[in-house]
Amino acid sequence: MAGVQRSPWLAPLRLALGGSGSVLVLVEGPAGLGKSRALHRLSGLPEAAGARRVRWRCGAAQERPETGGGPALLLVDDVHRAAPEEKEWLREVLERPWEGLAAVVAYRPEELGACGLPLGAPAVSYPPALAVFRHRLRAWSVDRVRRAASEVLGERATPEAVARLHACSGGVPQVVADLLGALRADPGSRCTAADVDAAGVPVRLAELVLSRTDALAPADRPVVWAAAVLGEPAGRDELLSVAGTDPGHGREALLAALAGAALSEVSQGRYGFSVPLAATAVRERVPGPVREELHGRAARVLARRRPVPWAEVARHRGSAGRRKGWLKAVEKAALAAVAEGHHEEAIGLLERTLAVPEVPARFRSRLAPLLARSAVVGLRSDRTVEVLTQAVRDPGLPVDVRGQLRLDLGLMLANQVGDLAAGMRELESAVEELGEVRPALSSRAMVALAMPEWPTGTLAGHREWLRRAAGLAHAGDNEVARAAVAANHASLAVACGDPRARELVAALPVDGPPAGCREHAARGLCNAADAALWRGSYRWGEELLSEGLDLSARIGASYTEQTAQGTRLLLDWWSGRWAGLGERCERFVADTADMPVVAADAHLVRGMLAFAQGDWTEAVHWLTALGAPAPECTRMPLAAATAGALIRLALVRGDPSGAADQAGAAWTAVAEKGIWAWAAELAPWAVEAVARAGDVAAARRMTAEFVQGLQGQEAPSARAAVVWSRAALEECEGRHREAAGSYRRAAAAYRELPRPYAWALTTEGAARCSLTGGHPVDGAESCGAAGGAAGDRSDSAAGAAGGRAEAVASLRRCVEEYTELGAVYDAARARTLLRSHQPPQARRPGRPAFDDRLSPREREVAELAARGLMNREIAVVLHLSPRTVEQHVARAIRKTGALSRRDLLRAENNAGPP
Repeated sequence: MAGVQRSPWLAPLRLALGGSGSVLVLVEGPAGLGKSRALHRLSGLPEAAGARRVRWRCGAAQERPETGGGPALLLVDDVHRAAPEEKEWLREVLERPWEGLAAVVAYRPEELGACGLPLGAPAVSYPPALAVFRHRLRAWSVDRVRRAASEVLGERATPEAVARLHACSGGVPQVVADLLGALRADPGSRCTAADVDAAGVPVRLAELVLSRTDALAPADRPVVWAAAVLGEPAGRDELLSVAGTDPGHGREALLAALAGAALSEVSQGRYGFSVPLAATAVRERVPGPVREELHGRAARVLARRRPVPWAEVARHRGSAGRRKGWLKAVEKAALAAVAEGHHEEAIGLLERTLAVPEVPARFRSRLAPLLARSAVVGLRSDRTVEVLTQAVRDPGLPVDVRGQLRLDLGLMLANQVGDLAAGMRELESAVEELGEVRPALSSRAMVALAMPEWPTGTLAGHREWLRRAAGLAHAGDNEVARAAVAANHASLAVACGDPRARELVAALPVDGPPAGCREHAARGLCNAADAALWRGSYRWGEELLSEGLDLSARIGASYTEQTAQGTRLLLDWWSGRWAGLGERCERFVADTADMPVVAADAHLVRGMLAFAQGDWTEAVHWLTALGAPAPECTRMPLAAATAGALIRLALVRGDPSGAADQAGAAWTAVAEKGIWAWAAELAPWAVEAVARAGDVAAARRMTAEFVQGLQGQEAPSARAAVVWSRAALEECEGRHREAAGSYRRAAAAYRELPRPYAWALTTEGAARCSLTGGHPVDGAESCGAAGGAAGDRSDSAAGAAGGRAEAVASLRRCVEEYTELGAVYDAARARTLLRSHQPPQARRPGRPAFDDRLSPREREVAELAARGLMNREIAVVLHLSPRTVEQHVARAIRKTGALSRRDLLRAENNAGPP
């Protein structure tokens, strides 16, 4: 009984049902707000079980119920439809109530007539002993609509769809339910705001509002029609001007519409429909010629407002058949939206306009560039790409306009759609078509071709494009062109570890007077933040990211803001902020489902999380499927990191040959690009894969090439990866003492960054090599060497024992770090290594009794099985035989009562710790 539990009349109602006192509750609410449901819930009160219950629906031609003494729950619905004899009967009951009467009377206040009294005039003479309350039902909030949508559609409903549901329904529960019923019939993967609009007007709502309009005198209906055409609450004077009535008759018509509930006073002095969707039902029934006249008057009325709502003026002029005025208003509306940073609004308006074939070429040449520019800054849609693709084929477009459209279309195809080849072709064509006619725009196309993150081109080629763009930009007097060059110059400097990088980033025109300057400054900040994070400058990168996100939000640069949100996911992964990270990645992928390039960061992070959690099948899906962009359309650092994750996956699955093949291809791509800092997430796994495949010489060459490529650069993450790569090579060569030292140096570097997961992996490597090679760790080497020279074997043994103890302690710290992060697979692997080297604990003879609780080993196996690992994969992780794993899984399922392997994790958590 939501909304009832806190009502002040509930306690008196319960007392009355218990035989103490009498009470009347008047429940009022417009149609569809849930009065009947409220009565039904009240009939289920526990106190009503011992009382006489009477249900009465007015106007239903029922036989009058008997009344009398004793506890009774009288539930009367639709009092606004009560016949005179029903009202008289209710008056008798309420004017002479008995002890134990609990009466609840529900009605629609808008249908009570002029007096507004539930039982008409005169007012009921309630006796002093009768407690009387009024309960007004309220429309649902956005949160309540969201819960209803979730119950019906699950995760399909997007936030935009929920907002549209609330807006068009006015929060009326019955309308929400009817719309959700229509949306449930469509089994699409996502429910968007457009789907809500396409659902139309529910039959119940349409019939109600049309019947109320039809009940008015013909001369009074134009006021309702005017409100429907306006589609929003309006003041009396505006409403009557659109209706075309004189003030005298218009006032009487408005009063009649309010009395007949055809219209409502939505807010003080503003009249319209309490359910906005009702306007659509009425508008569709207005005769065509009359509707055009109403739209024409609406356009003139709205054009007198300040500021002028040009988008609404455009809608009305278009519906009135005034094509030239419509297109002029569209242009003004789009310009106003862009000036305020509302690019999504401009995109929607311009898309709808340019999709009309009859738009003349001269207007297309003015509107299409506006659409293209807004789509590059905001978030494009597939319809935008389609419209612009058709526009550049229009032979009537001037060459410079076509070049401008090609520039923005190329940016969308490359940055948002993920069709890199097509995007590069459009950009190169834009350079040729713009030429010297539009040098500022030509330099912008060159700046786009200078982006080093794309897999096409070389570092030298990108620098040449940037040099040419800078020459054109500085030769002219265009601040926006210079800002575009500055943004790319700064981000390229950060990516390459240029010592001037910080100075170039600090000089970005974040306060530039032209809006375009701030857009490029936001892009430059966010791209520089991304480049800084890939190099391992996490503190500086996080500062730049915050600054870039703030600026992007302030100026409405939605695309830049979305890309920066993807970068933040990477930062959280590296920084060990894994709590809720998987869910955030999944939401981000869902929100950017039509932009695979933007979603790529989330795909990588989600895939690496799945790997660390032991769900290897899920990891492969996130890294290679589920909408992840193809490698040839993925930004280079991201492609290299994805390759690193897939190589590691192949290694743990016992496929060194396949891992080496992937390593070779990814290494060649990085080498051809020439930005070696981007090999940081690839190199350790690639070197290990090639060495384990038997080509140790090639692994050595790769390590040397990595070192050579980083000379003179500031790249903390890559330098740590160099040491890690060297450690992996030394371990593969069997030089465990040297490998342990290299792993420790790498771990120290990762702790400094800080990167907790990489620290744990390299610390585990150092301990593993120390224990495998029988060598001490940390400072024990020098002690052992000194003791060995003196011939004191007992000191050497003591040093080795101390080193082994330190290695075991390091492993324990790794297990703790993995567990805190949620790296289930890594924790299980380190725990197995720890168990094989730590001294056994003394215990009583015989097998330990765990009864129906999971043993520590069964818990490890169950956790990995629930994550999706097969028995043979679990056997590799825990150094067990597949048969032993099978037995552990069977016992875990029996003990927890799990229905399947996947259900083990939930069942085990519910069972509690052993």
